[in-house]
Amino acid sequence: MKPDHAPLAQGELAARYPAIRAATEELAGGLSPEDCALQSMPDASPVKWHLAHTTWFFETFVLERHDAAHRPFDPAFRFLFNSYYNGVGEQYPRPQRGMLSRPGLDEVLRYRVQVDERMRALLAGRTLPTEALGLVELGLHHEQQHQELILTDAKHLLSLNPLAPAWRAGMPKRAAAAALLWIAHPGGEAGIGHDGAGFAFDNELPRHRVLLEPFELASRPASNAEFLAFIEDGGYRRPELWLSEGWTHAQAQHWEAPLYWRRREGAWMEFTLQGLQPLDLHASVTHVSHFEADAFARWSGARLPTEFELEVAGGAFADVWQWTSSSYGPYPGYRSTPGAVGEYNGKFMSNQYVLRGGSLDTPPGHLRPSYRNFFPSSARWQFSGVRLARDPS
Repeated sequence: MKPDHAPLAQGELAARYPAIRAATEELAGGLSPEDCALQSMPDASPVKWHLAHTTWFFETFVLERHDAAHRPFDPAFRFLFNSYYNGVGEQYPRPQRGMLSRPGLDEVLRYRVQVDERMRALLAGRTLPTEALGLVELGLHHEQQHQELILTDAKHLLSLNPLAPAWRAGMPKRAAAAALLWIAHPGGEAGIGHDGAGFAFDNELPRHRVLLEPFELASRPASNAEFLAFIEDGGYRRPELWLSEGWTHAQAQHWEAPLYWRRREGAWMEFTLQGLQPLDLHASVTHVSHFEADAFARWSGARLPTEFELEVAGGAFADVWQWTSSSYGPYPGYRSTPGAVGEYNGKFMSNQYVLRGGSLDTPPGHLRPSYRNFFPSSARWQFSGVRLARDPS
């Protein structure tokens, strides 16, 4: 949260809390206990861990500090479900989260029930100080981030199963791609960062001015059909299109297509949350790395937009997160939130790129034009795509 933010009123937080917590459990409801326990790679986490960690956040940062009658559900959970907060204590190694067969899913769900009961009582009781309300609001936005992570991590896990199981059948298909248009922007001086109304993470501040050259932005993200043309033109075999590190990485990992594309009897298929499906040529291409997005942009005679260009364009909301050419770093005058929660964003401002715009699986109401997502250049398991930009001819 931003250091000077006035949080939502206690009554509104009391209403939002159960709704957001229930939404997390609804997502996990499409999975078996076995699904929830497994970890498919070091960068992903078991769904059971997500359920526990988001609960740990409220217990550690809210109840421990502001509930005089608080007693820990299990003292070992403080270590097991701490993600990266060194100010709170040691953490169980992230690559080994899938080894935590105990506690079981049932116990983690009991943990959620107990913490939720205490949080509801806290929010319904005495007037809480501004600090406590700010932590509750931060915790709810943190939980919404993990809701999308539950889907990305579960999708990666299920994609490794030769049965190609669906997370949940009957979900809406992504919208067909409209004709691509180029929208001209005049550039000039622009205000960047959160405008002060409502919640924001500290990495969206402080608001500042940047000078933009005139640019043109594609009206939508690139489609599967457009990315398929890149593949068929040898895009993954042409080093001149790639950044050096990206080419080395693509060769070492034997990349030939976006992460979940599969060839079956000469036809392209794509693993989705509904299982293995024929490739939808009209849908936005997704699960590409920054390296792939950059190579595709170069092949297209265009470039990746900066995060500032997308923000000036209204946040460029779409059905996939959009890679930018902007390194993830602090804004001029940036200061992190005091205390352990200050580790939330600032310490990751190295060797990562910014994504903007959100995805079809980002929780409703969680986005704003100044929102900054970030991942390493090689990350592919997130719902990441590409929107092209270019300089005026």
